[in-house]
Amino acid sequence: MSSKSEQPGSLTSEVEVTNISRHGFWLYLRGRELFLSFEDFPWFAEAPVNKITQVEWPSEDHLYWPALDIDLSVRSIEHPEEFPLKFASPN
Repeated sequence: MSSKSEQPGSLTSEVEVTNISRHGFWLYLRGRELFLSFEDFPWFAEAPVNKITQVEWPSEDHLYWPALDIDLSVRSIEHPEEFPLKFASPN
């Protein structure tokens, strides 16, 4: 007799940072690759590589970088034009 858990498991194994350039980074997400430009996602621009690559996928539309304390909607990556608010430096 098998039982199903009430909470779905983490999707972490299906998410991976595949490449980082001076313009942004590519995220492999369940068979597709998404690009996060540093212009659209400036929180990552100065982050060390080892912190960018530590990404978790706790739910279908939620990505989390625990070392950077950054939460993003997958939709905001797919359609950044729908999310026009960006981080503004205090300087």
